[in-house]
Amino acid sequence: MKITKVSANNRKKAFEVHTRKGMYSMPYAVLEVVPSSEDRVTNVSVDRELGNEGFTYRLESGIEGTVHIDHVLNYNQDPNYMADLVLYKLTVEAQNRLEQSPISLRQLARRLNTSPSQLYRLLDTTNYKKSVRNMLNLLYALDCEVDFVVQHREAV
Repeated sequence: MKITKVSANNRKKAFEVHTRKGMYSMPYAVLEVVPSSEDRVTNVSVDRELGNEGFTYRLESGIEGTVHIDHVLNYNQDPNYMADLVLYKLTVEAQNRLEQSPISLRQLARRLNTSPSQLYRLLDTTNYKKSVRNMLNLLYALDCEVDFVVQHREAV
């Protein structure tokens, strides 16, 4: 997700991060380099070096901080981001289980009735076009039992 615009709101003590999907607030308090009333934000801009997926801010003291859009989405508990995070965790778990398993990639592909290239796509952590169902099939083929726990989320 690309950031289209970012601004500092010193009154609210938060950055306002604009994307095509909407505006997100990022409080100063959760940043690594925290602005204060003695060390205010003097400049904030979308970071082109991060492919517009982050922003950099400078304080009066000259200290700079950078925030990636993933940090903003995670803080705001964006539903699409959180779903992708679950898919990522399932993929990492499948990779770990595959390393520990005596099953070969070809044998695993046969168990799933798919091609080795499709199996590699399932094991790719950057591929978010796969489904949770495909990941569950993969984990079951690796002799894993998957159980989801749904919990009430603490207020942010």
